[in-house]
Amino acid sequence: MDKKKKRRKKYRVIRNRIVVCIFMAGVVSVLGWAFLRIIKTDRKSETRMTGAGIAFVIPDGPDSQIEETEQEAVVWRQETVARAERLAASYDYDGAIGILQSIDGYESDPAITEQIGSYEEAKAACVPVNMDEVTHVFYHTLVVDQNRAFANQDTDPQAVGNNQWMTTISEFEKITQEMYDRGYVIVGIHDLIDTVTDENGVTTYQPAQIMLPPGKRAYVLSQDDLCYYHSYDNYGYAARMLVGPDGKPTCEYIQEDGTHVKGAYDVVPLLDAFIEEHPDASYRGAKGIIALTGYNGILGYRTDNSYLDINGNLNDDKKNWLKEHPDFDIEQERAGAKQVADALKEDGWEFASHTWGHLRIGDVSLERLMSDTQKWRENVEPLVGAVDTIIFAHGQDLGAWGDYDEGNAKYRYLREQGYQIFCNVDSNLYRTWFGKDYLRQGRRNLDGLRIYFNAIGEQDNVGDLFDAKEVIDPLRPPVKKAH
Repeated sequence: MDKKKKRRKKYRVIRNRIVVCIFMAGVVSVLGWAFLRIIKTDRKSETRMTGAGIAFVIPDGPDSQIEETEQEAVVWRQETVARAERLAASYDYDGAIGILQSIDGYESDPAITEQIGSYEEAKAACVPVNMDEVTHVFYHTLVVDQNRAFANQDTDPQAVGNNQWMTTISEFEKITQEMYDRGYVIVGIHDLIDTVTDENGVTTYQPAQIMLPPGKRAYVLSQDDLCYYHSYDNYGYAARMLVGPDGKPTCEYIQEDGTHVKGAYDVVPLLDAFIEEHPDASYRGAKGIIALTGYNGILGYRTDNSYLDINGNLNDDKKNWLKEHPDFDIEQERAGAKQVADALKEDGWEFASHTWGHLRIGDVSLERLMSDTQKWRENVEPLVGAVDTIIFAHGQDLGAWGDYDEGNAKYRYLREQGYQIFCNVDSNLYRTWFGKDYLRQGRRNLDGLRIYFNAIGEQDNVGDLFDAKEVIDPLRPPVKKAH
């Protein structure tokens, strides 16, 4: 009996222990379930650590999917508000309001309705730009290395020209900043034009209405000869344009030791960076006009079919370049140029013809102009697309200011070729003329000549834009007057 009693007592102890274990397991299970539910409510992470360092991973399921959707909605809302803020900063108040109104339930969101109200107030406070006082400034390729560009002023004609016609990076950045500080805002040249078509299908040009806050002034910007000519080699300029990893246009520069580097070495990437930081420096994302010739290719690529001249009828620059590049492939060059041109257009830049051969439009014959235009169409237009703007070289034009003479054969030919915007170079602060169905605008060269002679007090024709004494590069030598 004693043995039986001992056995029954042992069984009771074991049974009680099992019951306790089952109970404790149940408690742990409930607590674990509750703990996981608490963790699931945290939307910032799918994994959390306990104090003991044990990781609990929330499995995929309906709850986590709902939370991900909610988080995506929050992110989308934040991005939408940011896009609206950017549009409003560039004076597109209607676009900003439209974006905010695309948010579901915006009417009951005090923050959104307040923002819409602020944009409506800013829009109502804007005033129309005086279209007779829109200046147009332009640059050539910027000098990166002053020592290489300006050396030997007494013996090197190219260095003299560099000093006369080129602006340095330092000067460009100071001018851009000072014009911004004075309230200047870049507008696209097509922003100036309002086209009206009557019942007979006849289109006429009229001044558009650009609305900006009080104190702001509009200006157009262009850059000539963005081709990186052979004559620029070894003088401290960028070598060509590229598309950066972010899809934006940038530059390649060859340092004096031959090292190739990439970065903001010319007008385009420098202005892009400035507008990225100061969106109110640009009206609705406008950038500038790039005026291209074609005889050395475009954007630093040797895209012109003259490089394929089987008879060897090439100048020394092209002969030497081809010797240095025995693997030259014109189709590869054109593909590279087109990729950059597409990126430039996507980035807000426009293109214009500067004539294929940098012609003096007033001096050349009609036959020469026709031949030159055909070369531009064959070699440049396929890469940048059709353009309606021609920027004349050497400061020349087709006639006196005012309406063009319809009897001028060169004018008629250019109109037949699709050109409707004509720009020259002059020294007026601003000069814009609306013809019946075309636009003329004078441009101001912000180059070494203008900066230097304003800085020393011999000229006074940039003071409305910047203080030349503060802008001039200390490494710029005295500039010889152009003849």
